[in-house]
Amino acid sequence: MKKNYPIVIFFLLFPFLCLFSQQEKGINGSENWLNIWTEFNSSVVKYPEPTQIISGKITKDTKLYKKETYLLLGNVFVTDSTTITIEPGTIILGDYKSKASLVITNGSKIIAEGTQTDPIVFTSNRDVRKAGDWGGIFILGNAPVNTIDEQTELEYDLNPSSSKMILYGGSEVTSNSGVIKYVRIEYAGKRAKNKSYFNGLTLAGVGSLTVLENIMVSYSEGSSFQVLGGNTDLYQLVSFRAKRNDFKFNFGAQSILSNSLAIKSPYHTASGKVSSIYIASYNEKEEVDPTKRSTYLDANNLTLLVLSKNLENDKKIGLVHEAMYVKEGASFSINKSIFSGFNPAVVLDNKIHINNENLLKMQFTNMYFNNCKGNIFTEEVPNNEDLENWYGNNAFSNVYARGSNSETFIDVDNLDNPDFRLRINKIIAISLPEE
Repeated sequence: MKKNYPIVIFFLLFPFLCLFSQQEKGINGSENWLNIWTEFNSSVVKYPEPTQIISGKITKDTKLYKKETYLLLGNVFVTDSTTITIEPGTIILGDYKSKASLVITNGSKIIAEGTQTDPIVFTSNRDVRKAGDWGGIFILGNAPVNTIDEQTELEYDLNPSSSKMILYGGSEVTSNSGVIKYVRIEYAGKRAKNKSYFNGLTLAGVGSLTVLENIMVSYSEGSSFQVLGGNTDLYQLVSFRAKRNDFKFNFGAQSILSNSLAIKSPYHTASGKVSSIYIASYNEKEEVDPTKRSTYLDANNLTLLVLSKNLENDKKIGLVHEAMYVKEGASFSINKSIFSGFNPAVVLDNKIHINNENLLKMQFTNMYFNNCKGNIFTEEVPNNEDLENWYGNNAFSNVYARGSNSETFIDVDNLDNPDFRLRINKIIAISLPEE
């Protein structure tokens, strides 16, 4: 009789099989989709001097060309059902002195369709670029929001010539505001007069036919991505070193967020409560219609990560916050995602009653909570036993681990060419049956 001997199978010999086991949770892909078009060292990139100026209102179809470098001067509004088209590889510099912004008004479109080898870049015109150098990009559509009025005004000091230029919301779920694909937005997020901050990209009442893929926002003084109402499908978004939230959802947003990445740094984050994902249905209950839909986020294969050379100390002195903050009235389903290095992983508004009805509206399944100081808590409630028991149930297949970044991810130290996909053991030992 032959004995059973363990046989070691090296998955490196079978790369196809390895890829699928390797990337079950967090961002995934048969190749590292961050390659070429992203830029994690943007401070050292040199951009050409501007050759053209964009200012005021754009009221007829306009195309921007790669051969030119554009200076965005002041608040620029694309109005009157106009389309602005931007060639792949085009550079647009946001003016620091005038704190420039680009606003695609309700009914107009932007076609900014870069490529992996030729992305479109919006960045600061300063020699030494810093977060908040310019405003950001706003896309206003006519998909539903949950405010009392069907349309609402954008709450930023954009100083339009007509308030109609900052209205968003409507009844067209499938409205189309254009395409933003393979686009980088750097050093946006100026401070507004009301002491809030602009964001890298704000999507207000944007409909489901709008294409929003492969967008990187880096070094925003405000949030990287803000979604106000609308129906959006967000794919392969990257937020890098945002001062505030990476992804912010409010006013009845119905959003799908998939295969997306957020990298936070304790040294580039504002003091106080700053989450990677912030999800709410309103700021004040009085401003929304309770009969309208509440905010809902359907998220899959996210990787939310805190990068720090001394993470435990940064947690101890309060520089690291939660991965996700959930306000009363919002609901979500998050699946196959990684929250790594946060303090804690998730915080729920203390107005949320912990009961079966509410817990069923807040789903975490197949999660990988790694190296977080605590997992899921109600705000200001130190005992999270009920939540731990609920989300720790085997039926949800959530995993809790204490792995270092080098053990958890393929390569997070080389920002010239990082790979934030999940690393798992490529060697599996099995025993064959007796012959």
